[in-house]
Amino acid sequence: MTQEEPPDAGVATIWTALAAATLITLTILVWWLAAAITARHRTEAAADLGALAAAAHAAAGPTTACARAQEVADHERAVMTSCRWHNRDAYIEVRAAAAPILGLPAPTAKARAGPADEPP
Repeated sequence: MTQEEPPDAGVATIWTALAAATLITLTILVWWLAAAITARHRTEAAADLGALAAAAHAAAGPTTACARAQEVADHERAVMTSCRWHNRDAYIEVRAAAAPILGLPAPTAKARAGPADEPP
């Protein structure tokens, strides 16, 4: 005599596999989002620090100030794409050395720094 299986036999295995696949997918998406946010923040910090370094060395001239901003960007693992001066303000643009997620562009950031005695 053979015993018949209930009509819902194996359903728990399928639901467990679907739940595991969903959790893995969500974990990967959250990791990608965290990588993108971290890269963006690092790039913004590199731009801010580069602009402050350039402004701090403004008395030495724009060439020296931009060279100092370049050193700071290199230290922060970013690529300085632009260093401009307008009046006494330094305008720095940087991009991340590498994209945090393949297929997406590397984050970019801009910053401005100048003398503290003048309003923006």
